[in-house]
Amino acid sequence: MEILRATTLAHRAGAFYVRIQAMARQHRIPLEKEFDEHDGPDSDYIVVVDDFLPVATCRMYPLNESSVMIGRVVVLPEYRHFGLGRKVVDEAEKWASEKGFRRAVLESREEIVGFYEQLGYKADYGRKVDGDTFVCVHMEKYLR
Repeated sequence: MEILRATTLAHRAGAFYVRIQAMARQHRIPLEKEFDEHDGPDSDYIVVVDDFLPVATCRMYPLNESSVMIGRVVVLPEYRHFGLGRKVVDEAEKWASEKGFRRAVLESREEIVGFYEQLGYKADYGRKVDGDTFVCVHMEKYLR
């Protein structure tokens, strides 16, 4: 498996493929809701490739000069429970730190808050976000 910073159109397409297969298709999310205003030129993507097939991804974009939003962390169902979610988040945090960001923010579905807590994120249950598809919990982590 190879972890890539999606700097080419092909790698970005791989990120979108994973999101379509594992989120839009599995949770019946219309493409107009899965892909939003943050899927533009200011966003960066991490993609995990197994041989030639993209199997995991995440997206990040700046919130301000010191904070970055990490989201759309997705792993194809048949590749789950192998630590790929942790790997894409770790790589996104490393890349964000290299870009000068000091804080990572994410909005986690309620049922997977524990996963992000294991990665060092702190949940703020007072800041729930009721999205179109899931209720999410605001979480933050200071980067090294």
